[in-house]
Order: sequence, then C-alpha cells, then structure tokens
Amino acid sequence: MAISDTHIRSREELIADLQGEIRTLARERNAVILAHNYQRAEVQDVADYVGDSLGLSREAAKTKADTIVFCGVHFMAETAAVLSPDKTVLLPDLAAGCSLASTIDAEQLRAWKAEHPGAVVVSYVNTTAEVKAETDYCCTSGNALEVINAIPADQDILFCPDMFLGAHVKRMSGRENIHIWMGECHVHAGIDPEDIRLKRAQHEGAEFLIHPECGCSTSVLEALSAGDVDPEGVQILSTEGMIKRPALSDANDFIVATEVGILHRLRRENPSKTFYAANDRAVCTYMKVTTLPRVRDALLHMQHRITVPPDIAQRARRSIERMIAIGGRQPLSPVPETTADPGE
Repeated sequence: MAISDTHIRSREELIADLQGEIRTLARERNAVILAHNYQRAEVQDVADYVGDSLGLSREAAKTKADTIVFCGVHFMAETAAVLSPDKTVLLPDLAAGCSLASTIDAEQLRAWKAEHPGAVVVSYVNTTAEVKAETDYCCTSGNALEVINAIPADQDILFCPDMFLGAHVKRMSGRENIHIWMGECHVHAGIDPEDIRLKRAQHEGAEFLIHPECGCSTSVLEALSAGDVDPEGVQILSTEGMIKRPALSDANDFIVATEVGILHRLRRENPSKTFYAANDRAVCTYMKVTTLPRVRDALLHMQHRITVPPDIAQRARRSIERMIAIGGRQPLSPVPETTADPGE
C-alpha cells in the first residue's frame, strides 16, 4: 500500500511541476493557454480558458496575449489563426487532427459545388480553413438550424461534412433541397441509441444531457429527431449550459452524451452531483495526443505555429463571421487553478 501511495504522490508532483513550468513559460511568452473540453484533465487544469472550439476562438480573438497555445485539434487552431491574424497560434502536437474534418477537402467541395451550380454551401465549423474558404456559411450544432432557416426556402443547400447533423437539420427544417455530404466523426460510434437506452435504464431518474458541439454527439441529435431516443428528461445544451444545468436541476444524477473529456469539468464544477458517460468508449484519440510535456515544449521552443495563407483566411473569415452574425454567441469563464485528479 505504501508503494502505491508513493507512486500516486509522485505522479501528482510531476503534474504539478509541469503545470508550474508551463504557467511560468506562459507568463514569459505573454501567452494564453486555451483548452478544449475534451482535452486530458491535467491539460484542462493548466489552461486559462476551457470551452468549445468556437468559444475558444472568440477568446483567442479578444486576448491581449501575443501567443495562443491552442490545446485542441488542427482545424480549431486554424480557426483561431483566421480570427487572430496578428497572434502567434501554437498547436502542441501536429498529430491532433479530426476524423470529421478529414472527410472533405477543398477540391472535393469545389467538385460538389460544380455538380450543384448556385447552391449555398453550409459547413460545420469542424472543417479545415480551405473548406471554410469555399463555404458561404459556417455553423455549429447549436445554430445549424438557425443558419439553414436564414437561407431562402427555394435555395438549394449543400451541407457538409457531418451526415448526422445534416439529416437532423433537414428533418427539423422540413426542407427537401438540402444535399448532405456523407462524413462522420469516429467517436460517434461510441454513442448510439441502444447504448443510451441501456444507460438510462440503469440510472432511472437521471437527466440526459447532450452537448452537440462536436460530431460525436450529432448522431444523438439525429436519433432524437427521428424518434429513436425518448425525449423525456433530455436537455440539449451548450458547453456553459451543460456546466450550469446541474446546479439548476433537482436531479442528482446525469447521463452525458458527448466525448468523455467533458466529465472532468462537470465533476469539478459540480462536486455534489454524479455524472455518467452515455458510453465510456466515446473517446477522441486526436484530442488526447496533447500532453503536458507537449504543451511545455510548444512554449519552450515556440513550435508548431499554425498559419493560414491570407487569401484563404480572408474567405474563411467571411463564412465564420456570417455564422456569428446569425447567432450562437456563448460567453466563457476563466478556469480556476486546480490540480488534476490522477485517477481521472
């Protein structure tokens, strides 16, 4: 037992030392550290802000820091670079890709547009800057229907790349002139209606929270609108809405349908409540490649700078700003400094 206790203390001390080193480097570099909700717990805990991809990009755009360390995936860092062209944006690990974003590239989108001349392109924010540059409107899961409804009803729409979100907005809008790209997130397979029914049967009375910000949860949205998931007790919430909901609810137990990384923040900010993953296998391997040593090295060597060519950035920014003008603004709150629980 003593050996085990020593091992745990040593790991805690290592995490604390790395976090201290990172904070010192961040001050020296005048850097802000942004972490996505799906990052490792210890990476979230060293960040200045934790949130979803668009919220973090907005935080990047208004920061007075010279350097932005974006602990997320590549398309998110690109979006921050588009919105903050005068900042240095660093991605700790270039292997942090996105299976959904990789399902379509700019050349494929141009070919698809050629097949449907005059169609309006709506792209999920989980896309590369080059795809955004070929896009008329970006959207998030939270405002996709609002974006679709802002487009004239007789206008053909090309929706990419998420087939689940596309099917959902097509059903909810009642429009037949939406053409959908057949792309998907690799994590969504870990959250399906059968798993949800089983988990809800195991925890009767638990509220069912869906955070549809990434592709891993759009299949649940689609299942809800198709009637494959019982809507009773379901809350579809933004990041901040999901974090605040437990304090507002009489429920003590919550089932969470999104990537499991958000459970750390939910538990930290709502310590009196109990949270269960809709499926424990809903893990984004790309998010988890970012580690504390890689965050430290990014700051130490100012490495893996993400840049977007000015012409692409200008066109991509247009589609992002159109999305923001339609709706979906969500505030972020600073993250208190805490030490990661080595058991998470």
